Amino acid sequence: MATIPLTLRGAELLKDELHRLKTVERPAVINSIAEARAQGDLSENAEYDAARERQGFIEGRIAELESKLSNAQIINPREVEADGRVVFGATVELEDLESGDKVTYQIVGEDEADLKQGKISVSSPIARALISRVAGDVATVLAPGGEREYEVLDVRYE
Repeated sequence: MATIPLTLRGAELLKDELHRLKTVERPAVINSIAEARAQGDLSENAEYDAARERQGFIEGRIAELESKLSNAQIINPREVEADGRVVFGATVELEDLESGDKVTYQIVGEDEADLKQGKISVSSPIARALISRVAGDVATVLAPGGEREYEVLDVRYE
């Protein structure tokens, strides 16, 4: 399996979720299954079926998180020698040249991406267009809505 790039914060979030699943969710679902078994006939027990389905989801998510974390390449943008270039983990302030709107994005891994929080996936069209740019450069983004041009105003490593 290929390495999965993660920021320090993204790795911490995955570790926190894994810890919660193992210490809170898994014991709770095991308890629910035990309670449902105590009710008798399992063939018509909806609580038992729901608890088993939930257990399958939790175990699958635990396996997925463990796999991602074992294949993770954790990147601290402060430690990357980028010389002002846009790299994974960088926070980039942009200006849409058509509308004049200013936006700020951090380029993160697939699992961390959340547009509402200003975090875009490294594999997104805008991130791919921005990689290796410096402040003052203009990046042309081939977005689903057509071509857009953004000027890179600032690049920070937070």
